[in-house]
Amino acid sequence: MRNSKAGKSTFSRLIHIGVVVRDMDKVIERLTALGIGPFKPRNLPPDARETYRGKPFVPSQRVTIQTTQIGNMELELIQPIDGESPHQEFLDAKGEGIQHLGFIVDNLEKEVKHLTGRGSEILLTSQFKGGGGVTYLDLNAASLVVELVQPVSR
Repeated sequence: MRNSKAGKSTFSRLIHIGVVVRDMDKVIERLTALGIGPFKPRNLPPDARETYRGKPFVPSQRVTIQTTQIGNMELELIQPIDGESPHQEFLDAKGEGIQHLGFIVDNLEKEVKHLTGRGSEILLTSQFKGGGGVTYLDLNAASLVVELVQPVSR
């Protein structure tokens, strides 16, 4: 798939790997002992409008996120804390592990339309105040979930 602005595939700009965990503190302690870190909290935009499987979703009430930089990519640890979320769904079905790959895109709406037109399923959407947003898509291939991110326009 082509990203018209850059002439690249939608999947050419990997920015993070999302890993679902049961116990954030335990995982961070272990990774830090191995030399991975330091980790810092990811504060989710409080004014984002989000949906999960078409229903309103408040991520700050559902998950906690910690991140660290590894080379030119980010490792994102996500711990479900309450209620339904794509992260809790993953944890219940598969246990801890890599839940998604995050890619930056120039035109979120266009890329989502392209992927859903080819059988991918929207799991979660988030629209940021000032433009941009995030969409989680199940590619319906090998349990692959991607997070497409369009940064806020400046």
